[in-house]
Amino acid sequence: MTSNPFLGLVYHWLGGLASGSFYVPYRFVRKWSWETYWLTGGVFSWLIAPWAFGLGMTNDLPAVISETPPDTLFKVYLFGVLWGMGGLTFGLTMRYLGMSLGMAVALGYTAAFGTMVPPIVKGELFTKILPTRSGQVVLFGVLVCLGGIAVAGLAGMSKEKEMSDEAKKASIQEFDFKKGLLVATFSGVMSACFAFGLDASGPIKELTKVHGTDDLWSGLPSLVVILAGGFTTNFLWCVFLHWKNGSAYQYLSPVVRAGDELSRDRTEVLETPTDAPGEEAALQAPGLGATAAEAASARVPLFWNYLFSALAGVTWYFQFFFYTMGETKMGEDYKFSSWTLHMASIMIFSTLWGIALKEWTGTSARTKRLVALTLAVLIASTVIIGYGNSLAEKPAPAAESPAAAGPAPVVDVK
Repeated sequence: MTSNPFLGLVYHWLGGLASGSFYVPYRFVRKWSWETYWLTGGVFSWLIAPWAFGLGMTNDLPAVISETPPDTLFKVYLFGVLWGMGGLTFGLTMRYLGMSLGMAVALGYTAAFGTMVPPIVKGELFTKILPTRSGQVVLFGVLVCLGGIAVAGLAGMSKEKEMSDEAKKASIQEFDFKKGLLVATFSGVMSACFAFGLDASGPIKELTKVHGTDDLWSGLPSLVVILAGGFTTNFLWCVFLHWKNGSAYQYLSPVVRAGDELSRDRTEVLETPTDAPGEEAALQAPGLGATAAEAASARVPLFWNYLFSALAGVTWYFQFFFYTMGETKMGEDYKFSSWTLHMASIMIFSTLWGIALKEWTGTSARTKRLVALTLAVLIASTVIIGYGNSLAEKPAPAAESPAAAGPAPVVDVK
């Protein structure tokens, strides 16, 4: 395997761009409840895309899965299930702590646990990482990333202080620091289980290489198993919401039933555009001001809803598609740092999207300086980690001549 940390850094940035952008297509979905468009997009994120790209980019995917030891499959799948729980409770973190503080705390836990637990469990932290200069630089980059996430939290809290009382009540109606901290801890640790699942999927990666798959694509079969676990958690939750809200009919119905609550995440601070295909510009997005009667007065754009949900789902998948590529280029000793690069890249591009969508318009100069500092610190952390990985590169030993190497060993083929 030929490592190239800076190429790996580019792949991780692409993954962060995909993660920071995937929710944008959902903004064009009309007159569907959250559980409807989330599960529709999730089918593409967690089932269709992993199998499609796995079959297209790797060799003998079904055989690789069938040859994987059952205990490995179970462990990797279970980590996917636990990661799904972390994602679902992420919204509760926002409810109790607010968008900025909740995201900073949850992502801080996710970055720290997802990065540091695998090398600690393997006993590599004190034997391979801390004793080396390259390992020390990588760990410093991890700390810088956590600092960047903390600055992002400060920027968000500064913005919230500048909001009106009405806006604060609308965004954090149930603020509870102790409860929020507990939920954020649970969400962050469970979300880090994706990194644990990738780490536990080593036998799957080795099997796919045995079947002739290039090392660059060797992580794709692992995603098939992990994301199946994530699909299980999200599917069960969305089915429960369909039962509770009576919204399962929306997948096929061209109209909305009167009285339906077309929900969106209340923590979303985006101005939803009103010029999506198939809908008159006068109608607002569901959950952002339109009444049930107004929603029911227009037909549901089923084709566009499926199209945008599928686009969002595939875009979401690409974050880990590029993640697995980046991990192969970071070097065997410090590939654990890929998780920090992933978290930093997500924060970078999410912040850039927030600037592009004018989420920080009207805030004070201090808040804007904190946003700029967030970007600078997070970008610096990715460069530091990439540099630390590059220090671990060792020049290939000079090839010996046949004479100097001595006679070839005799191989017993019996």
